Amino acid sequence: MKLIPINVGYAVRTLVISPRGNAVKARRATLLKMTKRAVKTAFQLSAWQPAKLMLPLALCLTACQPTAATESKFNDFPPTILWAWERPEDLRFLNPQQVAVAFLAQTLTLTGEKVNANPRQQPLKVSPETKLIAVTRIETDQLPVLSKTQQDEIVRLVLNTLTLKNVSALQIDFDAKVSQRGFYRELLTELRAKIPATMPLSITALASFCLSDPWIKDLPVDEAIPMIFRMGADNHKVKNLLKNGTDFSIPLCQQSYGIATDEPLTINFAKARRVYVFKGSAAGWTSADVEKLVN
Repeated sequence: MKLIPINVGYAVRTLVISPRGNAVKARRATLLKMTKRAVKTAFQLSAWQPAKLMLPLALCLTACQPTAATESKFNDFPPTILWAWERPEDLRFLNPQQVAVAFLAQTLTLTGEKVNANPRQQPLKVSPETKLIAVTRIETDQLPVLSKTQQDEIVRLVLNTLTLKNVSALQIDFDAKVSQRGFYRELLTELRAKIPATMPLSITALASFCLSDPWIKDLPVDEAIPMIFRMGADNHKVKNLLKNGTDFSIPLCQQSYGIATDEPLTINFAKARRVYVFKGSAAGWTSADVEKLVN
C-alpha cells in the first residue's frame, strides 16, 4: 500500500504593533497569549490532522489497487465463455464481443510410461472473430510413472494446439491427485516458460481447492477456474458456503466461475468475473441457450 503525503497549509496573519504606553503593553500581552494559543493549536493540527487525513486516503488507495482480475491476461476476453466438449458444435451465431469458446482440443491419457494422445474428433465451427481457448484434458489410466519424459511430451502436445486457427489462450483440465501435484506443478512451470509471455494460461480447479486448499495459490498460471458442478461429496458444503456469501480464498480463483447448465446455482456472482459454462446435456449449444446466459 502506497501513501501519498498531503501537505496541510495554514494561513498566518502578521500583526504589526506600535508601542503606545501601558495600553500598548496590555494589548501586547493579550496578543502574546493569542499567538501562543495559535502556535499550540497549529502544532496539534500539524501533528495529528495529517494522520486523520491520511486514513481515508490510505483506505481509498487500498480499495482502488488493481486486483488480480484487473491485471489478468484474460482482460480482452468476453464475460461468457462456452466449453465446447467432444461433440459437433456450430457456434457461428455467437457474438464475439459477448462470448468466447473454450474447446476440447485433445485428451491425453497417462498410462505407465506412455502418453496416449487423442485429438478432437468432432467438428467445431466458429466465426473468425471468436476468441478460442484450446483445452487439453489430462487423464490417468492405471498407475502412471509421471516421468520427466511424460512431462516433456505433454508440454510438446499442448504447444501443438497453438498452431490451431484462432487460438488465443491455453487451458489445462487435470484433476490432479495429491501424489500428482508435484508433477503437475513442474509441467505447468515448463509450459509457462515455453509459451509466449503474453499468452494467457488457465487451469480448471476443484472448488474445494479454491476455498481451503492453498496448494494452487502460486501455480504459474493466470487463472484457476473453480468448477462449481459435479463436486461429489463437497457439493452441498461448497454451494452452501457460496450461497451464504463466502468467496474463494485463493486469488487465482477470484477471476471466474465454472458452472453447468444442468446444475442451477443460487449465489451472487461477482459481475467483474468471467463465467465458463458447460452444457450439461448431449445436445450442442443453441442460440436460445446462449441468449439465456447473456441476458
